Amino acid sequence: MKVTYDKKSDLLYIRLDESKQVVINKRVADDIVLDIGECDKIIGIEILEASSHVDLNKILPIQHEGIKVPA
Repeated sequence: MKVTYDKKSDLLYIRLDESKQVVINKRVADDIVLDIGECDKIIGIEILEASSHVDLNKILPIQHEGIKVPA
């Protein structure tokens, strides 16, 4: 799993499956987009205007084994 945050666009992205594959984007709410991969599995979650939905101070930087957050 990989979690990234783009401060400039205020976008939080959680990638659950890092393998290369074709994805379909499915908007499930105004600010939530799911990336659907092979076998209809959710491989990514995109949160637009993240700072208004998530307390970023509580999740960034993430300190958890197996989760990589780029500096």
